[in-house]
Amino acid sequence: MNDSLSRLPREPADRLTKPFMRFLRIEATAGIILLLSTLLALGLANTAWSSSFLAFWEMPAGVRLGDIGIYRSLKHWINDGLMTFFFFVIALELKRELVLGELRNPRMAALPVAAALGGMAAPAGIYLLLVGGGPGASGWGTVMSTDTAFVIGCLALLGSRVPGSLRLFLLSLAIFDDIGAILLVAVGYGEPLNWVALGTGGLGFAFVAGIALLGIRSIPVYFAMGSAIWLAFDASGVHATLVGVILGLMTPARRWVSEIRLHAILDRVIAHPPGDHRSRDTAARSDLHRAGVATREAVSPIERLEIALHPWVAFAIMPLFAVSNAGVPIEDANFDVPLTIAIVVAFVVGKPAGIVLFSFLAVKLRLASRPEQLSWSLLAAGSLLTGIGFTMALFIAELAFEHELLIPVKLGVLGASVISAALGFMALTLLTSPNRRW
Repeated sequence: MNDSLSRLPREPADRLTKPFMRFLRIEATAGIILLLSTLLALGLANTAWSSSFLAFWEMPAGVRLGDIGIYRSLKHWINDGLMTFFFFVIALELKRELVLGELRNPRMAALPVAAALGGMAAPAGIYLLLVGGGPGASGWGTVMSTDTAFVIGCLALLGSRVPGSLRLFLLSLAIFDDIGAILLVAVGYGEPLNWVALGTGGLGFAFVAGIALLGIRSIPVYFAMGSAIWLAFDASGVHATLVGVILGLMTPARRWVSEIRLHAILDRVIAHPPGDHRSRDTAARSDLHRAGVATREAVSPIERLEIALHPWVAFAIMPLFAVSNAGVPIEDANFDVPLTIAIVVAFVVGKPAGIVLFSFLAVKLRLASRPEQLSWSLLAAGSLLTGIGFTMALFIAELAFEHELLIPVKLGVLGASVISAALGFMALTLLTSPNRRW
C-alpha cells in the first residue's frame, strides 16, 4: 500500500504557510536565547571583569594584503558586518510574504505598512517633544523600531490562543519598520559620502542583476559579489547593512524547476536499473547530476537561503550582537533621567498609539483591509508588544549617541522593552481568555 495515501492531500497553501510557521518557531526560540544573552551581557558588565569585557569588543581586527589593510573593532564587524545577514534574512521574509504570502494582496499589505509608519512617526515625535533641543535630540531614530524575535517570543508563550492574523500583522509590521529603520540609518546616520565607493557599490548591484538574468545560480558567486559590495558601501559613508536589504529584495522568489519538470527528470534516474553502472555510464551520471540540480532548484532561492541562514542569524548572530551591545555598567552610569524617560515614553506610549491611529485611518480611508479575526481590541493589545525595540534600538543608539549618553539610552531601551512586554502579554492574556470571545 502506498504510504502517501494514508496522509491528507497537500494543498498549494501548504507551500505558503509552512515557511511562515517555521520562521515563527525559530523567532520564538531565538527570543529566549536573546534574553539569556542580554542577561549575560548585563551581568558581565557589572562584575569585576567589566572593564575587560567592554574593552574586548573595541579590540581592532582585520586583514592585510600587502599595503592594503582593513581593520575595524570587533563590535563594528558584528554591528555592520554580521548584522547585514540579519537584514538580508528580514528582506527575504518580506519579499516572500509580498510575492507568495498573504501580503501579495495590496490592501492586506497596506495595513502593516500603515501601522509601521505610525509606529515610527509617533514615537519619534514624542521623543523630540520630550527631549527638545537638548543632548540626544539627534537620537530620535532609536525609538522607531520593533524587535521581531522578542515580539514573536511573547506571542509564542500564549500559544494557539493568539490568532494567526495577529501573528502575521505583528511580524509584517516588525519587518517593515526594521526595513524603515535601516533606511533611516543609511540616510540619517551615515558619514560624508565617498561617491567613488558608492558608485562602485551601485555597479556591483547592477552586475548581480546582470548575472541573475544570465541564469547564474551559484550561491558562492553571489556571496563573493555581496562581500565586495559590502566593502564598497562600508567605505562609502552609507551604512553597509543596507546591502543586506537590497540583496534580499533582489533575490528571486520563484523556483527555477517546476514540479512537472522535476518529476520528469527524477523518472529518468529511476528508469536506470540498479547497480554500479553509473560509474561507467555517461548518460546515467548525467541524469543523476541533473536530478541533483533539479532537486535543489525546485525550491525558490528565497526559501533555500532563508532555511540556510535564518538559524545562524537567530542562534548565533543575534545573541552575539546582544552580548556585545547590551552590556551596561550601571554603577558607573552618569544618569540623564529626562533622556531615559523620553525613550521609555516614546516606546511604551508612542509606539502602540501610532500603530493603532495609522491602522484605523488606513482602514477608514479604504486604503487597507483588516482581517475579520483581527479585532481592534486585539490589534491594540498586540501593538503594546511593539514597544520592545531592543535589537534595532541598540543598533541605532550606537550610531546616534555620544559615548557618555549611551548608558542612560540603553537603560531606557531595556526598561521600555520590559514594560512593553509585560503590558502586551497581560493585555493579550486577558483578551484571549477562554471565557472571552474575540
